Amino acid sequence: MTAKTRAHGSGSLQDPGIPSIGVGLDPPAPASPQSPQSPPAGYDPGFLTVPVPAPSLGPAIQDSAVRLDGSEVIPYTHFSLALSKPRRFAIWVAWNIDGGALKALTRKGIDFVTDPRLPAGDQVDNTLYQGTDNRLDRGHIARRADLCWGPLPEAEKANHDSFFYTNITPQMDDFNQSKRDGLWGRLEDAVFADVDVEDLKVSVFGGPVFQDDDREFRGVRIPRAFWKIIVFSEQGTLKAKAFLLAQSLVLPESLELDEFRVFQVKVDEIEKQAHVRFPTVMTDADTFVVPRSLGPRRPLESLEGIDWS
Repeated sequence: MTAKTRAHGSGSLQDPGIPSIGVGLDPPAPASPQSPQSPPAGYDPGFLTVPVPAPSLGPAIQDSAVRLDGSEVIPYTHFSLALSKPRRFAIWVAWNIDGGALKALTRKGIDFVTDPRLPAGDQVDNTLYQGTDNRLDRGHIARRADLCWGPLPEAEKANHDSFFYTNITPQMDDFNQSKRDGLWGRLEDAVFADVDVEDLKVSVFGGPVFQDDDREFRGVRIPRAFWKIIVFSEQGTLKAKAFLLAQSLVLPESLELDEFRVFQVKVDEIEKQAHVRFPTVMTDADTFVVPRSLGPRRPLESLEGIDWS
């Protein structure tokens, strides 16, 4: 899921060749993500056959979001997010993927930048990631490749918007290189490969899980779990599939990483852990059945283990 210049994204869950799709294009000339542009439309709740509104904040964090023009929802091209003022990372990110209109665009020449529309003090910048012995990488929550679709100027703008630090969370340098074969960064590709997705359109929601005991590094508390929900329509039926990635970081001395685990979970489990509320249409579309077991929840061993039904 991550690398120093490219990346995609609590604790135990005892309680509770994939082909890429895309159209190759000659790479466009790089442009500044801060160049004047029309206001971004952001996440589109009407993107699928059934409207799927963006999440809302739970009671525990309702007043914690950074506001832009009075709104907790901050729009970008093809995605929107809510930003935590105390944690300085996104609480949630919502994005749309048009699998039939994806463009293969280069990331060359695009820098990670803070969003000039928001107070600099409310965003984590490159200070967290500097240093040759620093194993933290900049990981996209909304994958760059997911956002590069539509007419070329629009796809280019989405490409650049993905590099705002508001869409970035810190992850270990080998975050997606474990024996789990990089499942986390391939979930979106897997749904297109394994499911007859209507109109090749998918909406995705993701973010970190903030915990009170997250360890601090350079004055920043580092999330050690992440969540993702993929929503799509198959044969006229809306479906929502939720996943949680749990990792354990030891900070700040050695930055050791315990093996991370990817679990398929219920949407309402994500609500409880992330303190966000999803629309009823999403929770109703979640048909995953939690396995009955007295032991710990078993992680996914491969993409073939995902229940897309």
